[in-house]
Amino acid sequence: MNVNVLNGKFQPTRRRFVGASLLALAIAPLSLIGVANAQPIQPVPAQSAATSAHPTLGPLKHINAGVLDVAYAELGPANGPVVILLHGWPYDIDAFADVAPALAAKGYRVFVPYARGYGGTRFLSAKTMRNAEPAALAQDVIDFMDALKIPRAELAGFDWGARSADIVAALWPQRVTALVSVSGYLIGSQESGKQPLPPKAELQWWYQYYFATERGRIGYEKNRHDFAKLIWQLASPQWKFDDATFERSAVAMDNPDHVAIVIHNYRWRLDLAKGEAKYAALEKKLATFPAISVPTITMEGDANGAPHPPAEAYRKRFTGKYEYRLISGGIGHNLPQEAPQAFTKAVVDAGHL
Repeated sequence: MNVNVLNGKFQPTRRRFVGASLLALAIAPLSLIGVANAQPIQPVPAQSAATSAHPTLGPLKHINAGVLDVAYAELGPANGPVVILLHGWPYDIDAFADVAPALAAKGYRVFVPYARGYGGTRFLSAKTMRNAEPAALAQDVIDFMDALKIPRAELAGFDWGARSADIVAALWPQRVTALVSVSGYLIGSQESGKQPLPPKAELQWWYQYYFATERGRIGYEKNRHDFAKLIWQLASPQWKFDDATFERSAVAMDNPDHVAIVIHNYRWRLDLAKGEAKYAALEKKLATFPAISVPTITMEGDANGAPHPPAEAYRKRFTGKYEYRLISGGIGHNLPQEAPQAFTKAVVDAGHL
C-alpha cells in the first residue's frame, strides 16, 4: 500500500470515471487535537453502561441522544482527545475494527456509534418518522455529542459517515477539531439530484433507481444480506474479504428500521420522498454547498468502485488547512477496513495540520 499526499495540488486517480464523478457530486452530494492538547470531557452518563459486546470492538454502550437510543463502542482513556468514527452503507462499526483500537493505543478516546437503522441503535418512539435525509443523520451526530457532553471532537468517516462528518463540520465548525473524509466533499441537495447524468454514470447508481420502486424495497427487505455483499464486491473489487468479515457487519442490517432508513435515504436524494420540517432549515443551508473551514484530510482508494468525485472537483469547498491522500494498492470504498493503517495515520495527522 502506498500513500500519496498532496497539498493544494492534485494527482488524478487511475480508476476514475468522469461520469461517475459528476454523478457523485450531483446525487451523492446526496478532532482531533494532539494528545498534549486534549480537552477533558465529562464522564459518560450512567445510562450508557455496557449492555452487550461487539466481536471486535468489545463491550457496547447505549445512550439516549435526540430521537435515538444509540448503541456505540468506546475505547481509549477517558481524558484523551476525542474522535468519532462514522460508518456508511452497507457497512457498520466493524469497518473500524482495526482503526479504533489503534487510535485508543495512541491515547485517543474513540467513539464508534451505530447510525440510525443499524445494529443496536433504536428509535425511542414508534411515532418518529424513519427518516434518513442527510440533515437528520448529521443531527444525530450532534445529539450524540451533546448526550455524552462532548464539546468538540475530530470526525472521521466514509460513505454516509463521511457525508455526516462533512455536514457537521460545515454547519457546526465550532464542534469539530479536525475532519477525515473518504471521497471528500459529499454535501448535496434534492435539487442537484434532479439533474440527469451521462448513461455510464447513471449505471453506477443502479441500486438507487431500484430502491425508488416498490419492487426494490421488497427486494432489499428480502435479500438485504446478499444485496450488501454485492455492493461490497462492486465497491471494493480488489478487497478479498472472507465470509466471517462480511457476516460481522451483515448482522447490523437486521435492525428492524434498516430497510426503511436505507430506502428513504436514496428516495430522498431523488426527491421521491419528503423529509421532516424540523430539518428544512438545515437542508436549505446544505443546498448552498457551504465551505468546510476545519483542518481536513480527504482520502480516496485507488480501486474505489463506487461513484465518487475527483479531488479537484471539491478542493475549493475546503477553505482551511487541507491535504488530499490517494491510497494505492487496490484499496476500495471501505477504506478504513481495507487500509486501517493509512486511515489511522490520517486521523492522527489531521489533528496536527
